[in-house]
Amino acid sequence: MKYNLIYAAREPNRASVLLEALSRNNFSVTVARRAKEVQGLLAQGSCDLLLLAQELMDEEGISFLKAIRSRGFAKKLPVVALLESPDALMDHGHEAGHGQGKMSARLAFFQMGADECLIANQDIQECLARIKAVLRRTLPHPQEEVLKMGEIELNLSSYTLKVKGKEIPLTSKELDLLYVFLSSPNRVLSRPYLIERVWGYNYFGSPRTVDVHVRRLREKLAKASRYIHTIPCVGYKLVPP
Repeated sequence: MKYNLIYAAREPNRASVLLEALSRNNFSVTVARRAKEVQGLLAQGSCDLLLLAQELMDEEGISFLKAIRSRGFAKKLPVVALLESPDALMDHGHEAGHGQGKMSARLAFFQMGADECLIANQDIQECLARIKAVLRRTLPHPQEEVLKMGEIELNLSSYTLKVKGKEIPLTSKELDLLYVFLSSPNRVLSRPYLIERVWGYNYFGSPRTVDVHVRRLREKLAKASRYIHTIPCVGYKLVPP
């Protein structure tokens, strides 16, 4: 399953090595150069993590980070700061409640609600590990190793499906799609939302790809496919029995 990550930076090429590594490790990366762009992306669809460069933390960026930590649908959005150096300083100490003057950028980010701070020249593998650790801590994944609904059992450890105790072979995309459905019961999921969750932001194919995969998933679920309801002109909804 792909994770949707927004990288907010005025000069995104400075982190090109990290962004390439993220893309190779199941992250779909979208770049935004201003806080307002980030707000627009969050309003359009899903985002699993915001990677925020220090350079964007002017007054607009600081206000934005404080705002998403205090209200709105992105209140629990994982935020990882990317600092220029271990001893980086910021000029907006008063925004973090420390009066005028400079202060540690790492401390400022944490006090404004960041979940983790990385250093731009840090080992790439360590950066990836820290980002994945943040996702494990913060994403609302079920605590159980097995997601159950009626006749359906999806094992999250082995990523296998059983229907009435019988293992059913699914493709990786079909498993990802079923996981999204089981994680959002009774919620109408639009085709664009499902594309973002399963294929990632950078998918440019037809939205009808979703319909094809849902049809194949229903065929394999057999009678249990009755849980997946079609919402005309919108998408789908999983309704528990």
